Amino acid sequence: MEWEKAKNIVFIAFVVLNLGLGVLLLLEHRRYSMTPERDRNINIVLGQHNIGLYTTTMRRFPPMRPLDVSGFYYDPHELFDIFFPNQNEIERLEPYGYVFRHGNSELRISGPLVIFVYDTAWFGFDADHVPQITRTEAAVLTGEFINRHFPNFELDLTFERDGGIRLVYRQVFNSRLIYLNFVEFFVTDMGIEWIEMQFGQILGYSTAPRMIFAPDEALLTFAQQARDTDETIIILRMDMVYFQEYESLQPGTSYPAIPAYRIFVSGNEENTYLINAFTNQMIN
Repeated sequence: MEWEKAKNIVFIAFVVLNLGLGVLLLLEHRRYSMTPERDRNINIVLGQHNIGLYTTTMRRFPPMRPLDVSGFYYDPHELFDIFFPNQNEIERLEPYGYVFRHGNSELRISGPLVIFVYDTAWFGFDADHVPQITRTEAAVLTGEFINRHFPNFELDLTFERDGGIRLVYRQVFNSRLIYLNFVEFFVTDMGIEWIEMQFGQILGYSTAPRMIFAPDEALLTFAQQARDTDETIIILRMDMVYFQEYESLQPGTSYPAIPAYRIFVSGNEENTYLINAFTNQMIN
């Protein structure tokens, strides 16, 4: 009888404990979640600044940790495997440093950037030329290269400029884009004309999770930055990326990449606004 009583007490205590944990988790979830009231308020404030929000705000903003990313360093031989079919015919151009040529194709390693120009590059279109190749066709063409050599990168931006289509792929780590780890293509009716890339190695998370500012607070910072213009500003999209504020060209060094809100505006989709999620200050 006493044993049955003890079991009932333990069971009740277990249920109460789980209910308590459930309440704490619910409160924690609400603490880092956007409410409908906050959504309404930020839309009102943006409207007062002549800014239209044509997207839904991010719903959750739990604490986040910085990432450690290594310095930008490239092994030329690894790049040769990507770009040159016959490495016996590679010519190194002196005294220009890390510039290599195979036929009329050219590979340049210039500071943090790697630039490869195809031997079929023409660059004959003017800036007003409307590409005949579609964005979808350009994405298929460049996607084959990405899937083969950079499978953990995904298409981030597509826009027209200089008579062609530019497509920017960025590395993905735990569902977040690494802003400075990118591969950019320039595609015209002739095909891929050049590729520009930059990337460091992701070393993992650093330090403990830190509180980040809420999406509506980041939008207020953006509104204060953009309020000097009388033109209507349309926000098309808002997301979060990891941004490395300090860059290094040394292979043995690393710098933290911090979470940053990214805001896209109509008419200038390729130039995004970045806001440090830890400090709520504009990065660019």
